[in-house]
Amino acid sequence: MTIQSSLDILREAFVTIMTVAGPVLLIALVIGLVISVIQAATQIQEQTLSFVPKVLAVIGSLIIFGNFMLNSIIAYTEKIFEIISGL
Repeated sequence: MTIQSSLDILREAFVTIMTVAGPVLLIALVIGLVISVIQAATQIQEQTLSFVPKVLAVIGSLIIFGNFMLNSIIAYTEKIFEIISGL
């Protein structure tokens, strides 16, 4: 195994991580931003107020994107096993 192939595997791992974690983190970020704007507008500074909507949004996004996320991880794992078996 060359250094280039190792770097390709590492690059693909990072791309897979961003692809899998990206939608959930982006939804949590948007929900947090919306709640923060609402809190700033109403001057309600309760810390737990933003927690519940974020948790519900993350659970909802996991339900929606779960199949895609699992298929991405399985495809990457299968590729890694193919590379290992080829050594």
